[in-house]
Amino acid sequence: MDASELLVQHLQKYPLRVSKVVDIKPDDCLLHMDLTAGNSELNPQLLKDVQAFDGWVTKKLNDSGCRYGVGGYMENRVIYASREHFDTDAEPRSIHLGVDIWAAAGTPVYTPLDGIVHSFLDNDNFGDYGPTIVLQHDIAGLTLYSLYGHLNRASLNNLTVGQKVNSGQHIASFGNLDENGNWPPHLHFQLMLDMEGKKGDYPGVCRPSEKGRYLKNVPDPDILLQINNRL
Repeated sequence: MDASELLVQHLQKYPLRVSKVVDIKPDDCLLHMDLTAGNSELNPQLLKDVQAFDGWVTKKLNDSGCRYGVGGYMENRVIYASREHFDTDAEPRSIHLGVDIWAAAGTPVYTPLDGIVHSFLDNDNFGDYGPTIVLQHDIAGLTLYSLYGHLNRASLNNLTVGQKVNSGQHIASFGNLDENGNWPPHLHFQLMLDMEGKKGDYPGVCRPSEKGRYLKNVPDPDILLQINNRL
């Protein structure tokens, strides 16, 4: 049984409400953001220029009339080739393990489930998560962790490990590219069954050869988000 199947099984026994992660309304337009090699617009020059890539994302959203861009779970992406953070030995990391929600800096982020603060950290490297929060949840006896990356630095203020959070609580906001790891504003939302001893960080991108291993630990975030059917 992979991680997604296990989460679905436990959610069927979960007695509490699953809330929103981002305030996506029923009538909001959602744009599927294709960041694979199949998108011919993503040339190396664009991806190496942080401001140009930011402008490209903003234009895609504006041209579509959509408030949010969405996508990425287990997507094999080209956008990491220009970032040394993902260039690991002979096999670079390119498989995206979470879902990205692209929107304006300052967009509020909510916790979908009751839980506690597991850890938090400003992963302040070029191409990294920037400010990151990890929450821990109990889903009918299953321990689940949720990760929120590319936040603004103010999101880490006044947090303490073990602090209680409630479903639907505003816990953070999207950061701008100067504080979120040098990415266009977006939320990286990811689920894990095991943090593997890590705190405030967990890989959001893996090598293609590792995909099978991560499928056993990283459930599909859309199980909670419920937005794929709108793309």
